[in-house]
Amino acid sequence: MYAALRALPLPEEPVARLFRAASLLREHRGDGHIAALMAEGIGGLEAHVLLALDMGIPAPTFGRIHLPNAQLIDLIDGMKGRGLVKDEATFTPAGRRVKNRVEALTDELIAALEPLAQRLVAAQDQG
Repeated sequence: MYAALRALPLPEEPVARLFRAASLLREHRGDGHIAALMAEGIGGLEAHVLLALDMGIPAPTFGRIHLPNAQLIDLIDGMKGRGLVKDEATFTPAGRRVKNRVEALTDELIAALEPLAQRLVAAQDQG
């Protein structure tokens, strides 16, 4: 998504330019998150399972996972076999470490952008 947005011409209007810049940063973070997931061998549906567990929600009741029950059971069984989850609601220690590594890699960009965010908020407050 970042590359697609980057290919579009920049808007002329300042607020639209700022919105585009924020969108680029958001998509850059998203692309980085996908890269971190891929580096850990985590697919899209598995990422949703890990997110559900991280939020304390059993995978079958998590609204972002839309699979027939048999497919969800197969997904969870595959993650069990890889040592990521104990069951549909519980991380293994290895699964928790994987989730934490993915988040740490993703959050590096956010930490780097914090000074910019503070400057933008301060400029907004000055009117």
